[in-house]
Amino acid sequence: MTDILEQLVSQGVITPAQRERARAAQAAGAPLDEALLSQEDAQEERVLRSLGEAFGVPWADVEGRPPAREFLAAFPARVLMERKLLPLREEADGVTLVAGSRLFDTTGLDELRLASGREVRLAVAPSAEIDRWLKRCLGVGADTVQSMVADGGVQVVDHEPDDGVDLSEAAQDASIVKFVNEILVEAINLRATDVHFEPFEDELRVRYRVDGVLQEAAIPGDVRRFRAAIISRLKILSHLDIAEKRLPQDGRIKLRIEERDIDVRVSVIPMLHGEGVVLRLLDRGAALLGMESLGMSAADCASFERLLDLPHGIILVTGPTGSGKTTTLYAALSRINKPDLKIVTIEDPVEYQLRGINQIQVSSKAGLTFARGLRSILRHDPDVVLVGEIRDLETAEIAVQASLTGHLVFSTLHTNDAPGALTRLVDMGVEPYLVASSLEAVLAQRLVRVICPECRERLPEAEVERARRQYDLKELAGLWAGRGCRRCQGLGYRGRTGIFELMMVTDDVRGLILDRPPAGVIRKAAQTHGMKSLREDGWRVAAEGRTTVEEVLRATKDERLAMNGWTTPAASGAAGAG
Repeated sequence: MTDILEQLVSQGVITPAQRERARAAQAAGAPLDEALLSQEDAQEERVLRSLGEAFGVPWADVEGRPPAREFLAAFPARVLMERKLLPLREEADGVTLVAGSRLFDTTGLDELRLASGREVRLAVAPSAEIDRWLKRCLGVGADTVQSMVADGGVQVVDHEPDDGVDLSEAAQDASIVKFVNEILVEAINLRATDVHFEPFEDELRVRYRVDGVLQEAAIPGDVRRFRAAIISRLKILSHLDIAEKRLPQDGRIKLRIEERDIDVRVSVIPMLHGEGVVLRLLDRGAALLGMESLGMSAADCASFERLLDLPHGIILVTGPTGSGKTTTLYAALSRINKPDLKIVTIEDPVEYQLRGINQIQVSSKAGLTFARGLRSILRHDPDVVLVGEIRDLETAEIAVQASLTGHLVFSTLHTNDAPGALTRLVDMGVEPYLVASSLEAVLAQRLVRVICPECRERLPEAEVERARRQYDLKELAGLWAGRGCRRCQGLGYRGRTGIFELMMVTDDVRGLILDRPPAGVIRKAAQTHGMKSLREDGWRVAAEGRTTVEEVLRATKDERLAMNGWTTPAASGAAGAG
């Protein structure tokens, strides 16, 4: 063993410090692979490849030759999931090749041999890759569902204490509890923002929204037998009435996983074949972005930061649900958060806790609405006020009066573009002269998926030239796309960035507001002062190699058609893209 450790050091697989820690772990009785892989800085793939070569164990190319679902069905899901073993194929000599990440622990192989009645042979592969393919082929919680089917029923137990549900240490005695926990953990690990439970006549479909796009979760087909119990479990966790199946209900769950607090907003709606549930996941432990990380162009970022230094006025951020409006506003507040300014927010919900900023949570049950809270905030001598959303005339009028009495007011509005915010306020009932005198700028935004940096590659010149002609992009130098890899789950995208449309309310625009013009007229006036549309900003991000043409088309509309009363097909899906 000592010679192998020295060999790994000479190959650069491990460092001398890792070698010494591995020796200490071996002295305490740990196997060699566990002694190496249990270290935080260990590179699993390099270690496993080197150990496999040293001991004559082949490397399993799971990505290149994944197993067939039908082949996996011959093996007990419980053993595969618990032991992290992935049967790949039957070799010419009749032996089944099984991928595993532990060379010296034969217990799992022995258990699989007895349970399946097959002779098995080990091949090494990274544990994360094995886990991903088990979930993809068998489904999330396949071992749990198999146990429920074998038991002939499930038990729904009461919720955990009110201080939060710790998924890492959740009770495992009830299979339905374990299955729901596994679905939630998988969603969080995938960076999902929403989880959809959708009942149909012969199935329960579970979908995750990852980077703004829905993708179907792989779950066992037998789970449809337990869909009522699964929905009941979710309703119990969110303190809803499990007996009420005819009316919509809204609730919340607090989860704790690996010391991360996750807030979950729950919406239950009766549907034709049962109750549908949507969970909105909010990771309170996520790092807040600074202004420089939002994805704005240098010119827009400089203009927006100048707005933050204004003594009074209204700055609106617009866009559909999930387009990153709150993240932008929090980045702005963090930028101006100084001891000499008092900043007060009223939000529904408070998504992140900001040190040094006074934050208020809307409570409709207690009668604390945006309008009522905003009135009270103004008596607290604030310099800057953030209103989570302008939903009605009362809130809009109070926000306008606050700006006119010397306060800088930030808020959000649900409009498709920046010029539309002005007409929306007037349509709400705010007098045009008040809108013209109080509004300083409107920032419209969308989120587009970012090309995975691991598999990003430049597109052929022929495709770039086609895009130049089709979308009139004469200065486009090149385009990129992701081919799909292990890190991005084969999608070619990982993460999102913003595209923006910043409209400054100039004197020309103020003059137009008084005449109540359509949004298209305001847009033309703003463009003469340098405003770039969402689609134009999207082309900037695509030209920088950070997103694709398809993403820009999905998230934006062609303003030339929109001003004539038409929208492109791509625009129809933009509202739900975030």
